[in-house]
Amino acid sequence: MKKLMLLLVIPFLVVVIGVVGMGGYLYYSLQRTVSAEMQEGLERYQSPHRYGEVQDGDPLSILFIGVDAEDGEAGRSDTMIVVTLNPDKGSYYMVSIPRDTRTDIVGHGTVDKLNHAYAFGREEMTAASVEHFLDIPIDHVLSVNMTGFQEMIDLVGGVTVQNELDFQYNEHVFRTGEMHLDGEQALAYTRMRSEDPRGDLGRNDRQQLVIQSLLQEAASVQSITKIPGFLDIAGDHIRTNMDMGDVTTLFQHYRPALDTKEQLAIEGTGDTIDGVWYFIVDEAEQERISSELKRHMEL
Repeated sequence: MKKLMLLLVIPFLVVVIGVVGMGGYLYYSLQRTVSAEMQEGLERYQSPHRYGEVQDGDPLSILFIGVDAEDGEAGRSDTMIVVTLNPDKGSYYMVSIPRDTRTDIVGHGTVDKLNHAYAFGREEMTAASVEHFLDIPIDHVLSVNMTGFQEMIDLVGGVTVQNELDFQYNEHVFRTGEMHLDGEQALAYTRMRSEDPRGDLGRNDRQQLVIQSLLQEAASVQSITKIPGFLDIAGDHIRTNMDMGDVTTLFQHYRPALDTKEQLAIEGTGDTIDGVWYFIVDEAEQERISSELKRHMEL
């Protein structure tokens, strides 16, 4: 298993939902996991693009990072998804940024592939570089490695997707139509891009299909009993700058934002510069995506 990391969207939101009805011990376990384990070694990121404090219920953003490394390794970010939440509008926007996007690596002084930011400066440098690319504040950051992603999917009994492309990746064969995938299969399903006519953009779509299915499975009544398992996986494989207060605030004030989803797609072209292939996004396209996100965040 080399590269791929997909990110499930806010696993601890599911946890909090269950904890509300399951007593103080699990609440304490969640608090310990978030504060003592998931924040370990990660600075409390404060966005320079954010003027003033974010009040409860204000639109905000979360950057999800999937890391192509095992535990303890720096690696690179194989997946970067920005989600903006606006509870007053009852909607959230989701945009996947292709890993090979050529942009400034903030804090490193280079122009490079965006996914290299994680190797240079982990979550903090990745968030700063994404902020610069999109010209919006990143309020929260969450990263997960490939082991955690696979374990989450296996814990809920797999995910179901509607596959639109016949392809084979290593020993895994994927046919069009509805498919049920275990953790290892889901990693392969979201990793392939060479046989996809749309390259990274097609892979991004498959990643989001798996994320949505994982959310549905994790939020089911049957999965509530698996909260201790979610906590174990989160403590071992997820890092975030959110504390327990942030998690509680998300649950209390931002659930209405999950009513409607708007998916934005970044368009670009491939180009080879100094022998290296990049995904090039021109200024007009950057401005288009940035303006959409700013409107949603009421900036």
